[in-house]
Amino acid sequence: MKKFEYIWLDGYKPEPMLRSKIKVEDSGSPPDWSFDGSSTQQADGSSSDCLILPVQEYNSPLFSDTLVMCEVQTGEHKTHPSNTRVAAAEVVTDEWWFGFEQEYFFTDQNGVILGWEDGVPRPQGEYYCGVGTSNVQGRDVSEAHLDACLEAGIQLTGTNAEVALGQWEYQCFGKGIKAADDLWVSRYLLHKVAEDFGVSVNIHPKPQEGDWNGSGMHTNFSNNEMRSNGSEELFNSLCEKLGSVHDQAIIAYGSDNDKRLTGLHETQKITEFSYAISDRGASIRIPIYTLDNNWNGYLEDRRPASNADPYKILAHLVGTLIG
Repeated sequence: MKKFEYIWLDGYKPEPMLRSKIKVEDSGSPPDWSFDGSSTQQADGSSSDCLILPVQEYNSPLFSDTLVMCEVQTGEHKTHPSNTRVAAAEVVTDEWWFGFEQEYFFTDQNGVILGWEDGVPRPQGEYYCGVGTSNVQGRDVSEAHLDACLEAGIQLTGTNAEVALGQWEYQCFGKGIKAADDLWVSRYLLHKVAEDFGVSVNIHPKPQEGDWNGSGMHTNFSNNEMRSNGSEELFNSLCEKLGSVHDQAIIAYGSDNDKRLTGLHETQKITEFSYAISDRGASIRIPIYTLDNNWNGYLEDRRPASNADPYKILAHLVGTLIG
Protein backbone atom coordinates (compact mmCIF):
# COMPACT_ATOMS: atom_id res chain seq x y z
CA MET A 1 0.00 0.00 0.00
CA LYS A 2 1.18 3.52 -0.80
CA LYS A 3 0.37 6.84 0.87
CA PHE A 4 -0.21 9.58 -1.73
CA GLU A 5 -0.22 13.15 -0.39
CA TYR A 6 -2.38 15.23 -2.76
CA ILE A 7 -1.62 18.97 -2.91
CA TRP A 8 -3.75 21.63 -4.61
CA LEU A 9 -4.55 25.35 -4.56
CA ASP A 10 -7.83 26.54 -3.06
CA GLY A 11 -10.11 29.36 -4.18
CA TYR A 12 -9.26 31.95 -1.55
CA LYS A 13 -8.49 35.50 -2.68
CA PRO A 14 -6.50 37.58 -3.26
CA GLU A 15 -3.99 34.70 -3.13
CA PRO A 16 -4.72 30.96 -2.97
CA MET A 17 -3.69 28.79 -0.05
CA LEU A 18 -2.28 25.28 -0.24
CA ARG A 19 -4.47 22.32 0.71
CA SER A 20 -3.63 18.65 1.07
CA LYS A 21 -4.96 15.25 2.06
CA ILE A 22 -3.68 11.69 1.96
CA LYS A 23 -5.07 8.78 -0.03
CA VAL A 24 -3.93 5.19 0.58
CA GLU A 25 -3.88 3.05 -2.57
CA ASP A 26 -2.41 -0.25 -3.67
CA SER A 27 -1.87 1.06 -7.20
CA GLY A 28 1.49 2.27 -8.46
CA SER A 29 0.27 5.72 -9.49
CA PRO A 30 -2.13 8.20 -7.89
CA PRO A 31 -5.63 8.24 -9.41
CA ASP A 32 -7.78 11.30 -9.96
CA TRP A 33 -9.59 12.22 -6.75
CA SER A 34 -12.10 14.72 -5.40
CA PHE A 35 -12.67 17.05 -2.46
CA ASP A 36 -15.33 19.24 -0.88
CA GLY A 37 -15.05 22.51 -2.76
CA SER A 38 -17.60 24.21 -0.52
CA SER A 39 -14.95 24.20 2.24
CA THR A 40 -12.26 25.78 0.04
CA GLN A 41 -14.23 28.57 -1.66
CA GLN A 42 -14.34 26.56 -4.89
CA ALA A 43 -17.96 25.34 -4.95
CA ASP A 44 -21.39 25.79 -3.40
CA GLY A 45 -22.66 23.31 -0.87
CA SER A 46 -25.44 22.26 -3.22
CA SER A 47 -22.86 21.05 -5.78
CA SER A 48 -19.69 20.74 -3.78
CA ASP A 49 -17.55 18.10 -5.52
CA CYS A 50 -14.37 19.33 -7.17
CA LEU A 51 -11.81 17.12 -8.88
CA ILE A 52 -8.04 17.03 -8.38
CA LEU A 53 -5.93 15.68 -11.23
CA PRO A 54 -2.27 14.75 -10.61
CA VAL A 55 0.21 16.77 -12.70
CA GLN A 56 3.56 16.09 -10.93
CA GLU A 57 4.83 13.48 -8.49
CA TYR A 58 7.68 13.84 -5.99
CA ASN A 59 9.49 11.55 -3.59
CA SER A 60 8.07 12.44 -0.21
CA PRO A 61 10.47 13.37 2.61
CA LEU A 62 7.47 13.40 4.95
CA PHE A 63 5.03 10.87 6.40
CA SER A 64 3.66 9.91 2.98
CA ASP A 65 5.35 7.98 0.19
CA THR A 66 4.64 10.37 -2.69
CA LEU A 67 3.75 14.06 -2.95
CA VAL A 68 1.23 14.67 -5.73
CA MET A 69 0.81 18.18 -7.12
CA CYS A 70 -2.64 18.54 -8.66
CA GLU A 71 -4.74 20.93 -10.68
CA VAL A 72 -8.42 21.49 -10.00
CA GLN A 73 -11.43 20.82 -12.20
CA THR A 74 -15.12 21.30 -11.59
CA GLY A 75 -17.35 18.31 -10.98
CA GLU A 76 -18.22 18.53 -14.69
CA HIS A 77 -14.56 17.93 -15.66
CA LYS A 78 -13.98 21.51 -16.78
CA THR A 79 -11.07 23.75 -15.79
CA HIS A 80 -11.93 25.38 -12.47
CA PRO A 81 -11.76 29.22 -12.42
CA SER A 82 -9.16 28.97 -9.62
CA ASN A 83 -6.90 26.80 -11.80
CA THR A 84 -4.19 29.18 -13.01
CA ARG A 85 -1.89 26.38 -14.15
CA VAL A 86 -3.75 25.69 -17.40
CA ALA A 87 -3.13 29.17 -18.85
CA ALA A 88 0.57 28.96 -18.03
CA ALA A 89 0.93 25.47 -19.50
CA GLU A 90 -0.54 26.69 -22.79
CA VAL A 91 2.38 29.08 -23.44
CA VAL A 92 5.36 27.74 -21.44
CA THR A 93 7.67 25.12 -22.98
CA ASP A 94 10.74 23.48 -21.53
CA GLU A 95 13.06 25.84 -23.39
CA TRP A 96 12.08 28.44 -20.78
CA TRP A 97 14.17 28.23 -17.60
CA PHE A 98 13.18 29.95 -14.36
CA GLY A 99 14.91 30.67 -11.08
CA PHE A 100 12.65 31.88 -8.26
CA GLU A 101 14.10 33.71 -5.26
CA GLN A 102 11.47 33.01 -2.60
CA GLU A 103 11.69 35.34 0.40
CA TYR A 104 9.68 34.89 3.60
CA PHE A 105 9.67 35.39 7.37
CA PHE A 106 9.47 32.83 10.16
CA THR A 107 7.01 33.73 12.92
CA ASP A 108 5.77 32.16 16.11
CA GLN A 109 2.24 30.75 16.20
CA ASN A 110 0.90 34.20 17.17
CA GLY A 111 2.39 35.80 14.06
CA VAL A 112 5.31 37.51 15.82
CA ILE A 113 8.49 37.40 13.70
CA LEU A 114 11.19 35.21 15.24
CA GLY A 115 13.64 37.45 17.09
CA TRP A 116 11.03 40.19 17.51
CA GLU A 117 9.31 38.75 20.59
CA ASP A 118 10.79 41.41 22.91
CA GLY A 119 10.25 44.31 20.53
CA VAL A 120 11.84 45.81 17.44
CA PRO A 121 15.41 44.52 16.96
CA ARG A 122 18.51 46.43 15.87
CA PRO A 123 18.24 48.13 12.45
CA GLN A 124 18.76 45.86 9.46
CA GLY A 125 22.22 45.54 8.01
CA GLU A 126 23.86 42.90 10.21
CA TYR A 127 21.42 40.09 9.46
CA TYR A 128 21.97 39.40 5.75
CA CYS A 129 23.86 36.08 5.46
CA GLY A 130 24.51 36.52 9.17
CA VAL A 131 25.97 34.11 11.70
CA GLY A 132 25.19 33.80 15.40
CA THR A 133 21.99 33.79 17.44
CA SER A 134 21.92 37.59 17.71
CA ASN A 135 21.87 37.88 13.91
CA VAL A 136 19.95 34.81 12.72
CA GLN A 137 16.65 33.20 13.70
CA GLY A 138 15.23 30.04 12.14
CA ARG A 139 18.33 28.54 10.56
CA ASP A 140 17.42 25.02 11.71
CA VAL A 141 14.06 25.26 9.95
CA SER A 142 15.60 26.67 6.76
CA GLU A 143 18.18 23.91 6.57
CA ALA A 144 15.61 21.17 7.26
CA HIS A 145 13.49 22.63 4.45
CA LEU A 146 16.47 22.59 2.07
CA ASP A 147 17.08 18.92 2.82
CA ALA A 148 13.38 18.08 2.36
CA CYS A 149 13.23 19.75 -1.05
CA LEU A 150 16.40 18.06 -2.28
CA GLU A 151 15.08 14.69 -1.10
CA ALA A 152 11.85 15.39 -3.01
CA GLY A 153 13.84 16.05 -6.19
CA ILE A 154 13.20 19.81 -6.24
CA GLN A 155 16.24 21.71 -7.42
CA LEU A 156 16.89 24.28 -4.71
CA THR A 157 20.19 25.94 -5.56
CA GLY A 158 20.74 27.73 -2.27
CA THR A 159 19.37 29.39 0.84
CA ASN A 160 20.42 32.33 3.01
CA ALA A 161 19.37 34.61 5.82
CA GLU A 162 17.96 37.83 4.42
CA VAL A 163 18.22 41.53 5.26
CA ALA A 164 15.74 41.59 8.17
CA LEU A 165 15.96 39.47 11.31
CA GLY A 166 13.85 36.34 10.91
CA GLN A 167 13.73 36.72 7.12
CA TRP A 168 15.03 34.02 4.77
CA GLU A 169 15.31 33.24 1.08
CA TYR A 170 15.75 30.11 -0.98
CA GLN A 171 16.38 29.79 -4.69
CA CYS A 172 14.38 27.28 -6.76
CA PHE A 173 15.36 26.41 -10.35
CA GLY A 174 13.22 24.62 -12.90
CA LYS A 175 12.33 24.29 -16.56
CA GLY A 176 8.96 24.82 -18.22
CA ILE A 177 5.71 24.53 -16.29
CA LYS A 178 7.39 22.18 -13.81
CA ALA A 179 9.31 25.16 -12.47
CA ALA A 180 6.06 26.59 -11.08
CA ASP A 181 4.91 23.18 -9.84
CA ASP A 182 8.21 22.81 -7.99
CA LEU A 183 7.90 26.26 -6.44
CA TRP A 184 4.43 25.50 -5.10
CA VAL A 185 5.58 22.16 -3.67
CA SER A 186 8.64 23.83 -2.14
CA ARG A 187 6.29 26.26 -0.38
CA TYR A 188 4.19 23.34 0.79
CA LEU A 189 7.26 21.62 2.22
CA LEU A 190 8.29 24.87 3.92
CA HIS A 191 4.96 25.02 5.77
CA LYS A 192 5.07 21.32 6.65
CA VAL A 193 8.67 21.46 7.93
CA ALA A 194 7.85 24.60 9.94
CA GLU A 195 5.03 22.67 11.62
CA ASP A 196 7.60 20.24 13.02
CA PHE A 197 9.45 23.14 14.65
CA GLY A 198 6.32 24.80 16.01
CA VAL A 199 6.74 27.93 13.86
CA SER A 200 4.83 29.51 11.00
CA VAL A 201 5.76 30.98 7.61
CA ASN A 202 4.72 34.46 6.48
CA ILE A 203 5.03 35.20 2.75
CA HIS A 204 3.29 38.61 2.84
CA PRO A 205 5.38 41.11 0.83
CA LYS A 206 5.58 43.62 3.70
CA PRO A 207 4.79 41.98 7.05
CA GLN A 208 6.64 44.66 9.02
CA GLU A 209 6.09 48.34 8.33
CA GLY A 210 8.94 50.82 8.61
CA ASP A 211 12.57 50.78 7.51
CA TRP A 212 12.67 47.07 6.78
CA ASN A 213 12.99 45.19 3.52
CA GLY A 214 9.85 43.52 2.27
CA SER A 215 9.72 40.03 0.79
CA GLY A 216 9.76 39.44 -2.93
CA MET A 217 10.09 36.55 -5.33
CA HIS A 218 12.52 37.84 -7.93
CA THR A 219 12.11 35.72 -11.04
CA ASN A 220 15.08 34.96 -13.27
CA PHE A 221 14.20 33.69 -16.73
CA SER A 222 15.67 32.80 -20.11
CA ASN A 223 14.97 30.90 -23.31
CA ASN A 224 17.25 29.33 -25.91
CA GLU A 225 17.86 32.56 -27.79
CA MET A 226 18.71 34.51 -24.64
CA ARG A 227 21.15 31.83 -23.49
CA SER A 228 22.98 31.13 -26.76
CA ASN A 229 22.21 33.76 -29.39
CA GLY A 230 21.78 36.93 -27.37
CA SER A 231 22.64 40.54 -28.07
CA GLU A 232 22.24 43.90 -26.38
CA GLU A 233 19.46 44.69 -28.83
CA LEU A 234 17.60 41.47 -27.96
CA PHE A 235 17.73 42.05 -24.21
CA ASN A 236 16.71 45.70 -24.52
CA SER A 237 13.79 44.74 -26.75
CA LEU A 238 12.60 42.13 -24.24
CA CYS A 239 12.72 44.68 -21.44
CA GLU A 240 10.84 47.24 -23.53
CA LYS A 241 8.16 44.66 -24.32
CA LEU A 242 7.70 43.83 -20.63
CA GLY A 243 7.58 47.52 -19.78
CA SER A 244 4.75 48.10 -22.26
CA VAL A 245 2.47 45.85 -20.14
CA HIS A 246 3.77 46.86 -16.71
CA ASP A 247 0.26 47.42 -15.33
CA GLN A 248 -0.73 43.87 -16.30
CA ALA A 249 2.36 42.52 -14.60
CA ILE A 250 1.51 44.25 -11.34
CA ILE A 251 -1.94 42.63 -11.39
CA ALA A 252 -0.36 39.19 -11.89
CA TYR A 253 2.52 39.59 -9.45
CA GLY A 254 0.84 39.28 -6.05
CA SER A 255 -1.33 41.25 -3.64
CA ASP A 256 -0.23 44.13 -1.36
CA ASN A 257 2.83 44.60 -3.54
CA ASP A 258 2.36 48.37 -3.31
CA LYS A 259 3.58 48.14 0.29
CA ARG A 260 6.88 46.68 -0.97
CA LEU A 261 7.47 48.39 -4.33
CA THR A 262 8.04 51.90 -2.95
CA GLY A 263 11.30 52.88 -4.62
CA LEU A 264 13.15 52.08 -1.39
CA HIS A 265 14.82 48.90 -0.10
CA GLU A 266 16.09 47.74 -3.50
CA THR A 267 12.82 48.26 -5.37
CA GLN A 268 11.42 50.46 -8.13
CA LYS A 269 8.15 52.30 -7.45
CA ILE A 270 5.10 50.23 -8.34
CA THR A 271 3.87 53.00 -10.69
CA GLU A 272 7.13 53.13 -12.64
CA PHE A 273 9.05 50.75 -14.89
CA SER A 274 12.78 50.71 -15.53
CA TYR A 275 15.52 48.32 -16.55
CA ALA A 276 19.26 48.61 -16.14
CA ILE A 277 22.47 46.66 -15.85
CA SER A 278 23.17 45.34 -12.34
CA ASP A 279 20.61 47.73 -10.77
CA ARG A 280 18.62 46.23 -7.89
CA GLY A 281 16.46 49.33 -7.81
CA ALA A 282 15.16 48.61 -11.32
CA SER A 283 12.03 46.69 -12.28
CA ILE A 284 14.14 44.42 -14.51
CA ARG A 285 17.81 43.83 -13.75
CA ILE A 286 20.19 42.82 -16.52
CA PRO A 287 22.75 40.73 -14.61
CA ILE A 288 26.45 41.40 -15.13
CA TYR A 289 26.71 37.67 -15.92
CA THR A 290 24.80 38.31 -19.15
CA LEU A 291 27.20 41.06 -20.23
CA ASP A 292 30.27 39.03 -19.30
CA ASN A 293 28.99 36.22 -21.55
CA ASN A 294 28.68 38.44 -24.61
CA TRP A 295 25.00 39.16 -23.97
CA ASN A 296 24.09 35.51 -23.52
CA GLY A 297 22.28 34.82 -20.27
CA TYR A 298 19.08 35.76 -18.48
CA LEU A 299 16.99 38.59 -17.03
CA GLU A 300 15.75 39.12 -13.49
CA ASP A 301 12.21 40.45 -12.99
CA ARG A 302 12.35 42.05 -9.53
CA ARG A 303 8.67 42.98 -9.36
CA PRO A 304 6.93 39.74 -8.22
CA ALA A 305 5.84 39.70 -4.58
CA SER A 306 6.70 36.86 -2.23
CA ASN A 307 3.04 35.75 -2.26
CA ALA A 308 2.72 35.73 -6.06
CA ASP A 309 1.33 32.71 -7.89
CA PRO A 310 4.20 31.36 -10.04
CA TYR A 311 1.72 30.09 -12.63
CA LYS A 312 0.57 33.67 -13.18
CA ILE A 313 4.17 34.88 -13.39
CA LEU A 314 5.03 32.32 -16.07
CA ALA A 315 1.85 33.01 -18.03
CA HIS A 316 2.54 36.75 -18.01
CA LEU A 317 6.25 36.62 -18.82
CA VAL A 318 6.15 34.02 -21.57
CA GLY A 319 2.77 35.11 -22.91
CA THR A 320 4.09 38.67 -23.28
CA LEU A 321 7.44 37.77 -24.83
CA ILE A 322 6.12 35.32 -27.41
CA GLY A 323 3.03 37.38 -28.20
